[in-house]
Amino acid sequence: MATSKTGTATKVAGLTAEGPDNSAIVEASRQGNREAFGELYSAYAPMVHGVLLARVPWREVDDLVQDVFLAAFKRMATLRDNASFGGWLAMIARNRAVDYHRRARQSEEAVEVSERSRSEAETDAQKILQTVKSLPEAYRETLILRLVEGMSGPEIAQRTGLTPASVRVNLHRGMKLLREALGMEERA
Repeated sequence: MATSKTGTATKVAGLTAEGPDNSAIVEASRQGNREAFGELYSAYAPMVHGVLLARVPWREVDDLVQDVFLAAFKRMATLRDNASFGGWLAMIARNRAVDYHRRARQSEEAVEVSERSRSEAETDAQKILQTVKSLPEAYRETLILRLVEGMSGPEIAQRTGLTPASVRVNLHRGMKLLREALGMEERA
């Protein structure tokens, strides 16, 4: 398969993982094309990062993103429908977060002690992130993908496999709960 470098995205035979239908690039990845998988990584890394950030301590997220993509690469043959790659990848990320918590119960106590010496801005950001993490799971994930990862509603829907309507509802309700939790009044 021919590849070319354009900007920061690798195009594989004229295909990219951006856009509503990335089935061809997923299929190329399933056939072992590493450049195609790299294109999927570029397109889906922010979504995986957001899914994990909604569930695990922020210091662990980058390593876990790598774990998720390694697991996905190894399991590409188990993907049943190329069009469902985003939802499948999001599920791997959610499962990896569950695994992290199973293994990390004791070590989290040591991390909490060391976190006391952070800067004020870092502390404020952590408080807001903790507030988002205290919200119901459906809202937590979509809010982090929107507010932290900068993804639009349609991008969130495409990458996670959720419907655009569910993403809109989750963002709207999640923002309302976040404002309430942070003590911010809604403006008319």
